[in-house]
Amino acid sequence: MTATYTFDVFSSLDGYGAASGDWTGYWGKQGPELLDHRLDLYAEDQRMVFGANTFRAFVDMLADSTEDPEVRDPWVTLMVNLPAIVVSSTLDGPLDWPDATIARGDALDVVARLKEESDMPLRSHGSLAMNRALMAAGLVDFVQVSIFPVITGQTGLGPIFAGAADFDLELVEHRTLDHDIQELVYRPTLHG
Repeated sequence: MTATYTFDVFSSLDGYGAASGDWTGYWGKQGPELLDHRLDLYAEDQRMVFGANTFRAFVDMLADSTEDPEVRDPWVTLMVNLPAIVVSSTLDGPLDWPDATIARGDALDVVARLKEESDMPLRSHGSLAMNRALMAAGLVDFVQVSIFPVITGQTGLGPIFAGAADFDLELVEHRTLDHDIQELVYRPTLHG
């Protein structure tokens, strides 16, 4: 049986993964339902998969925080403590992450192998370019998008699906969190 692979991403309504300017994390829209739901998601047994750039960004971001739940959201601490694979040809170990391993090679080959060999589901939070390529290769089983109620047309960074192939999406799960954050889980299929 192959492991499922979920591409998990936060998005503004207009499709950006982050923003500059005076926006804070989660665009300042997080609430207790979102944070509790994320905690439940990351409490499950799973293996994280990161591209090198996203991994570096997480390490840099987390270096300035502590595990104190007043400073760092508890789901992030759970994510950091999950087993992780970092797909990279540039990073060298040891990695500043409790249970991370570097996987050399093309992400398509690495993830195809992981899907066959992993004894637990795979999840990637972020890693936009890598996940667009994995989607085009048919290796992403689910796209989980948490859409925050903002439009960042002037300050948006990291257009999530810029340059992606065309996909048909089958909605398999949805929920509203904290009154106006939408979480949508889709099964992607290449269009055409």
